[in-house]
Amino acid sequence: MHRSGLFVSNHFSSHLSQQHLSLQNKYQGAGGGGNPDKGPARNPMGKKLRPGSPGRGRGDDDRGGGRGRVSLRLGMGKRGRQNEVRNRRGSLRKKDRSREKAEKEERALERRTVQLPGTPMTVGELAEAIGETPVSVIKFLMVDLGVMAAISQTLDPPTCEAVAEGFGKVVAGEDDEYDDDEDDEDDEDTALDLGVAWDEDDDEDLVPRPPVVTIMGHVDHGKTSLLDAIRNTRVTAGEAGGITQAINAYQVEHEGSPITFIDTPGHAAFTDMRERGANTADMIILVVAADDSVKQQTADSIACARQAGVPLLVAVNKIDLPTADVNRVLSDLAGYEVLVEDLGGEVLCSQISAKEGTNLDDLLGKIMLQAEVLDLKANPNRDAQGVVIEARVEKGLGTVATTLITKGTIRVGDSFVAGEASGKVRALIGPDGKTRLKEAGPSMPISITGITGIPAAGDLMVVAEDEQTARELAASRSRIARERQSSSYQSGLMQSVAGIFSGGQKELREICVVVKADVQGSAEALARSLSELKLENEEVEVKIKVLISEAGDVTKSDIAVASVTPGTTVIAFNAGANVAAMDDARMLGVPIEYYSVVYDAIESVECRMQEVLSPTPEGEYVGSAIVQEVFNIGGTGNIAGSKCRDGIIKKGSNVRVLRGDKILTESKVRTLRNFKSEVDTITTGDECGIGLLDYEEFEVGDVIESFVLK
Repeated sequence: MHRSGLFVSNHFSSHLSQQHLSLQNKYQGAGGGGNPDKGPARNPMGKKLRPGSPGRGRGDDDRGGGRGRVSLRLGMGKRGRQNEVRNRRGSLRKKDRSREKAEKEERALERRTVQLPGTPMTVGELAEAIGETPVSVIKFLMVDLGVMAAISQTLDPPTCEAVAEGFGKVVAGEDDEYDDDEDDEDDEDTALDLGVAWDEDDDEDLVPRPPVVTIMGHVDHGKTSLLDAIRNTRVTAGEAGGITQAINAYQVEHEGSPITFIDTPGHAAFTDMRERGANTADMIILVVAADDSVKQQTADSIACARQAGVPLLVAVNKIDLPTADVNRVLSDLAGYEVLVEDLGGEVLCSQISAKEGTNLDDLLGKIMLQAEVLDLKANPNRDAQGVVIEARVEKGLGTVATTLITKGTIRVGDSFVAGEASGKVRALIGPDGKTRLKEAGPSMPISITGITGIPAAGDLMVVAEDEQTARELAASRSRIARERQSSSYQSGLMQSVAGIFSGGQKELREICVVVKADVQGSAEALARSLSELKLENEEVEVKIKVLISEAGDVTKSDIAVASVTPGTTVIAFNAGANVAAMDDARMLGVPIEYYSVVYDAIESVECRMQEVLSPTPEGEYVGSAIVQEVFNIGGTGNIAGSKCRDGIIKKGSNVRVLRGDKILTESKVRTLRNFKSEVDTITTGDECGIGLLDYEEFEVGDVIESFVLK
């Protein structure tokens, strides 16, 4: 049985060998084998085949193009099984998909890109343009941008772009025309600045309204005295220093027609107040004293009027004084391109005397003439809008905001928002401060109570749909303001750190103050004036840091904030402090300084800055010596070879080393020698060697000053 199996195996092996040779001859005969006349056999790639090795050749299967290896696996196609598997599975090499990715991003960008016309659009039109619902756009405006708007109200182009970008859209420019006018539009207030969308009234809804007149000019030129004469009151007598330090609004009648007056301060510290007064007025009366002519704040008032784009009326006051020179005033005004009618210009002018009441009717008549030319109108039958002129805190009333209504009618019970404050009208008090009103229309200055928080002077007051909407909008504006302050602080901090690492920056010393005033506008004006103060020398820079700037009396919380930073002073400008605050101030050592005149407060702070810049040394001066040469004594250190200039210097006395105006150190005299002998005292004119405790960095020209502590 074993032999039978062996026979079968050998027979099968011989059969396979014959089949193998037959196949080899077939492939070689097809052109892949060797030829005795042509040299050794080569494979299709041109490589020599080893003797006895099976050659590669063209297959003769039906496909006709396959390449085969001598194997039992026949019919592998044109490139064999390896290529077939590779084609089926794909290449393991990473494909370059950057082009596909770029095309995909480009298509996504095209889907996100929106085309805005570059002109004002209503909320509904903007929502349709960016593919969002009007409700979502209104919510975004209120929550993220702090802007109150309705679906039919108009948004300016910058606000439209901010909304589109907030929804992840890319704004494509319409044309270059909008870009050319971009600088002009930057000067105009946008919805982002005002906090409310535009809302134009129909012409048939407009009715005539009283003119709003702002009185401006240099300090002590008679602005408030003029208003007193028109109102027949005595306001100036009740003001500290006889000057106006707050902005006020009044309303008077002339021949049955009401006129609203806004009185602004003339001091340089109240620039912001003058700008607010100019922006809320229909015309400006520039009061110039006939005996003083044009001054700095006069020029400032002219600039405010031009910036606000309102007409100017000139009132030359104090013509009753013997030193009055009206021609000089008119000539100086012409230097500022203010040409009155008498000199061929278009500016109306009246020569008056507020003290004597001269020509006041002529001035009022010209105001009404200018109002007729301007054709002032407003819509009283709509939700009210107004401008906060001033805000203060009164006992029994809380926060009171003096507001000038610009359009619409405000009523008791209306919910409103003003800047970061909101509330519901509890009472409307007339310009006289006594009359309670149920409603107030355009050009009416009134005092509003029922406010939560203190609005800033100049904030826009808008009546809201309900109290909840007003609170949400005020909260959104507060959050946005905090984010801006945080961003500004971080930017300033990074610049400060960069300056420190770059080197060459002066040492910064800050004086912290807390400002409390009777009205918010005065607090802001004083805080700004203090923040702009700066003193410096070659090495040190002194600035003022205002921690708090609010209206109202000094409270315990103000003292707590001031006590955190040593050396902080509380400035109470026309404000008081309650008993609890004064007790805490005494216990914590926080000084409270009271002022009624603004420049007194500024001068006091400047004196403190000078003290910080160059502090007055302690102790009583005894004598001084100037360093003429520096000697190094082995084992003793550096000795200052000096000459006593005046007074006496004793061994063991307290001394300070001065280099220029800077105090380098304070120490004590360790050694005192006069010609190799140790002495206890030197006097004027003596030469000596002075050694100090723990200080050896002398330089020629240093001054060693001796003092005695009391």
